[in-house]
Amino acid sequence: MEPVFRHLDDPEVRWQQVRAVRRADGTVASVWEKWLAFSSDPPYLSLYARWDPGVIQRRHGHNSPHVVMVLDGDFMCGDRLCPAGTHIELPLGAAFGPFVAGPRGAVLFEVMMGDPRGWGDDPVSFERTLAAQGAVALPDPPITLPEWLEDLRDRWAPGQ
Repeated sequence: MEPVFRHLDDPEVRWQQVRAVRRADGTVASVWEKWLAFSSDPPYLSLYARWDPGVIQRRHGHNSPHVVMVLDGDFMCGDRLCPAGTHIELPLGAAFGPFVAGPRGAVLFEVMMGDPRGWGDDPVSFERTLAAQGAVALPDPPITLPEWLEDLRDRWAPGQ
């Protein structure tokens, strides 16, 4: 076993668009991720994320413990403002959000310690947040997951 080193400009670590909404002004805001480490045994994912200004994400949880560090910018998580320097610990089975990125967007570092896939648990709050911003959710963009992992981004309950 040897350490694995990555750098954000590594050409093998490309940006993936993982979520998108059409904002009230007609432009598209997205969540972009660079998956720095993705392992099946033991399962974990570490990623660097960039949220475009005004992007909206549903309230959701993950199939593993999850930590988020806000490196730059800010977003609202439910009713809580999360500026740069905010650390969020999401225990297995918990949900957080919905999220609305601030006017500068946000840059995050995240780690999921287990199955990293997520599930939504409150479609009503997502629709209410979209409507309040005059936004519309767009279909999930295609992503390249490891072959051993099924895409569950359309799930609205854990274990579905």
